[in-house]
Amino acid sequence: MNYKKFAAYCLTLLLILQIQASAQQKKPNIILIMADDMGYSDIGCYGGEVKTPNLDGLAAKGIRFKQFYNAARCCPTRASLMTGLYPHQAGMGWMAAADMGSPAYSGNLNTNSVTIAEVLRASGYDTYMTGKWHLTNERKIDGNVKDNWPKQRGFNRYFGIIPGGANYYTPELYSDNQRYEAPKDFYLTNAISDTSVKFIDEHFKKQPEKPMFMYVAYTAPHWPLHALQKDIDKYKALYQKGWDAMRAERFERQRKMGLFPADLSMSPRDPEIPFWADLPQNRKDEMAMRMAIYAAQIDIMDQGIGRIIARLKTEGELENTLIFFLSDNGACAEFVSSGTSKEVNGKENTFESYRINWANVSSTPFKEYKHYTYEGGIATPLIIHWPAGIQHKLNNSLVNGYGNLTDIMATCVEVAKASYPTVFNTHHITPLEGKSMTPAFKGETLNRGKIYWEHEANIAFRDGKWKLVASTPENASFDPKTLHLYDLETDPVEMNDRSKKEPERLKQMYQDWQQWAKRIGVFPMNTRGYGARIQQYRRTVNGNFDDLLGGWNINKAEGVQASAEVDTTGVMTGKNSLKISMVRPAEKPAGLFLAWPFQAKKGEQFTLALQAKGNQNCTIWVRLEKAGGDFNKVIDQPFELGKDAKSISLSSSAIPSDGNYRIGLYFGKLPSTATVWVDDLKLHLDE
Repeated sequence: MNYKKFAAYCLTLLLILQIQASAQQKKPNIILIMADDMGYSDIGCYGGEVKTPNLDGLAAKGIRFKQFYNAARCCPTRASLMTGLYPHQAGMGWMAAADMGSPAYSGNLNTNSVTIAEVLRASGYDTYMTGKWHLTNERKIDGNVKDNWPKQRGFNRYFGIIPGGANYYTPELYSDNQRYEAPKDFYLTNAISDTSVKFIDEHFKKQPEKPMFMYVAYTAPHWPLHALQKDIDKYKALYQKGWDAMRAERFERQRKMGLFPADLSMSPRDPEIPFWADLPQNRKDEMAMRMAIYAAQIDIMDQGIGRIIARLKTEGELENTLIFFLSDNGACAEFVSSGTSKEVNGKENTFESYRINWANVSSTPFKEYKHYTYEGGIATPLIIHWPAGIQHKLNNSLVNGYGNLTDIMATCVEVAKASYPTVFNTHHITPLEGKSMTPAFKGETLNRGKIYWEHEANIAFRDGKWKLVASTPENASFDPKTLHLYDLETDPVEMNDRSKKEPERLKQMYQDWQQWAKRIGVFPMNTRGYGARIQQYRRTVNGNFDDLLGGWNINKAEGVQASAEVDTTGVMTGKNSLKISMVRPAEKPAGLFLAWPFQAKKGEQFTLALQAKGNQNCTIWVRLEKAGGDFNKVIDQPFELGKDAKSISLSSSAIPSDGNYRIGLYFGKLPSTATVWVDDLKLHLDE
């Protein structure tokens, strides 16, 4: 070898070493993928028959947890996942559908928590999100209040849906901070996958030297049952076997792959579910189709995950990308049927669920479902794939220890060499509750310790092999007599209650749970049903317009030219007020009105108070009336306004019958030059 060739060889070797050193120094990319309402056993590497080759491939070259836990429901899980805290600490003790009047149940991700995106962005990451957010109070979403959307909580780019579930074909979409209708030939799961690939592509083209964090929050396989025909066709015949056979086959595969001991028995079929063999053929056909569509939804999600993996490979980044995959709660047993068509075919005009019958299969081998804190409600698959960070000898292995949602934040902070703050944007931050799972990346034992749950007064507490758990029926008070105790080491499916044999342990664990519950703001526990909580919240009127026009319905007759907006100049008593500007009025007061709907019961009486003023002397009408055809009015009062703000307090007559009522503010007879401001509107139930 001559000198020139030797020098060139040395230079090439030096460059290779520099590139390798640079790759080793670069922080890992992190991609967090979450399925929605998917049960423990649905994907192939957890015993399912659904075709999930891409997830199975991640598991084969990564690790899987036998026991990993979510928070039993979508909003609480998402809050805990994003912040590393228990849901109540992040403000999401219940759901985003309502503010229940306390910090733990505000239904809105609070500012005493930080998201993974906020922490990692401060550590040099570019941050991206696709899919379902569901961490902003739904009234705020309706009012287009953006202070708690993904872009405002640490993400550089966002695409998806801010509220919960949606029609897969026609959802209202959000791109960064803009809201728009879905285009033609749209399917949400594919859009989430394709946008994720687009974000990866753009990131590494523009700034390949920077690590990226991406949160991919699929809505699949959450109801409604919507899937593309080519994918449904793969499964149409398969589920004619029925739920009894499919459940047994899943459990057999789970035992063979080591998820459960060979001598373990699974929980019995849910007593609400009939034997498949007892169904008439037309019912079998319908129910088999429900599961076929559900399976297709998971299949399509897995195809999209395959495209994400392929893009990472193309960019040469798969080796140094830490990928998590999990589900937000256990299988969903909810009965949903609200489409214009009741045919079960996966089309746009249907809105169906797959029912408790198949949820029991998805929960294999556990009992119970989403909402509840038995294993069927809180156990999730967890796949972790990171070739550069997980020892190769651990490929396709099962982690024997257990973990919790909060641990994902702790793990991300450690591998990204980030700092979890004590103060962020001037707000004091609640200390992190999670523990890093990186010992599992080296095959070391995880000693997770204590994990706690509460959702709708369904409670649980795990400490080592022992688990305390109780279910509370809707609208019932929590009863400590319903507490059960299980040894999950010998009884992972919770079939043998040990509470009578271990009364002292039961007592001590319940006392421990109570101390935790007091610390994070669980009490008072609310056991009202979903609809009842929402209707309770409707009686707290957005009358200071802090949520802009969220919750108000604007009704404008043809020919009326007027604007209804929120004035943020502090012209009335608070920062915001309703501002009505009339250009061309109608002939009747109902030409323009704002309505606040709520439910009332026969005999109830209300006081309605508000303040208002105009730019001139004018009159508006204030009503409390039955919604619908008869418009039975229990308040019907003109309110004469001038340039100075005036207050009015009106008492209703008794509500004549149970039903839907509304506050009505009528502006249709205002002069064409009139502007009116309304503020400080309150509805009070008279005792």
